[in-house]
Amino acid sequence: MKKRLSTLERGYYWKYNLHKTKVLLFPNMGNFAIIMSMNKKRLVSGIKPSGRPHIGNYFGAMRQFVNLQEIHDSFIFIADYHALTTLQNRSEMSENIIEMAIDYLATGLDPEKVTLYQQSTISYHTELAWIFNCLTTMPYLMRAHAFKDSEAKNKEINVGVFDYPILMAADILLYDAVVVPVGQDQKQHIEIARDTAEKFNNTFGETFVLPEPLILENVKTVTGTDGQKMSKSYGNHIPLFATDDEIKKLVMSIVTDSGSSVPENVKALHLLFKNKKEVEKIYSDKEGKYKELKEALIEDMIAFIAPLRENRLKFEKDKGEVVNILKKGSEKANEIAQRKMKEVKEKIGVLLS
Repeated sequence: MKKRLSTLERGYYWKYNLHKTKVLLFPNMGNFAIIMSMNKKRLVSGIKPSGRPHIGNYFGAMRQFVNLQEIHDSFIFIADYHALTTLQNRSEMSENIIEMAIDYLATGLDPEKVTLYQQSTISYHTELAWIFNCLTTMPYLMRAHAFKDSEAKNKEINVGVFDYPILMAADILLYDAVVVPVGQDQKQHIEIARDTAEKFNNTFGETFVLPEPLILENVKTVTGTDGQKMSKSYGNHIPLFATDDEIKKLVMSIVTDSGSSVPENVKALHLLFKNKKEVEKIYSDKEGKYKELKEALIEDMIAFIAPLRENRLKFEKDKGEVVNILKKGSEKANEIAQRKMKEVKEKIGVLLS
């Protein structure tokens, strides 16, 4: 699609690439082009401060956030109120919030491109959630996967867990998010947000954008040291910012099937850090040599993690700047949330003139 510019800009024209990114082309200068700013689709996603990330978190989500910041107007928040459903320790919560911000900045999240903020600093999240609560029935929320899972395990379920999807809907709808990146198993959260938006719109008039899930098809399920899905709760994870010694110890502890000539779980991890062609050659040359294959994985994992670890140390030395980044992000997000809440209050009739 081409759009001609004014006579002052004759000889130039706009074009849109596959990501709908606006590009200014110079026909007389070969293939030279400048990517210009545009009305990017707004993306919103939250990350719970639930502890230090592992390599499964990185390849499953963190790396995608860094890539998406180039093509979306990204709003990424630290979901501390969501974490409160399970994390109820003051010092641990405070530490996790700042450490998580450092983790994401260290992996390449750019505060100049992304609005990074803390959920609890913006009261409109919980205020909007209450309004949504008044439109939502209990039988509807009882369909939520997290609630059903907790119920099946005979847990005493706190109200926060039950109401979790409504706060999440407020998180998303408050900023007129168009896309929300999720794994396939999290798609229900977006469906609930859409249903909530539609119910409000039908009751009070058009107010909220209906968000679309951005299913990350290339999200990988990373196997842990025991062959199961990598998870902190299973104790089978490899920390993203692990030291060289930790990496060596953890990789050498990976459980392998001695009946196979190739340790498939070791190979699956290796494919995260090196291209397929190189990995295939390594496993062909060292077939059956489990110790050497693990050593090769250790070498490539260290080469990948070491720069991330060094980058993290830089942010860790200046936590004051990290706090400032969160504050600036919260100020920007708060302005947008405030405007949306004014509209909401007008629609429901509580804002008097």
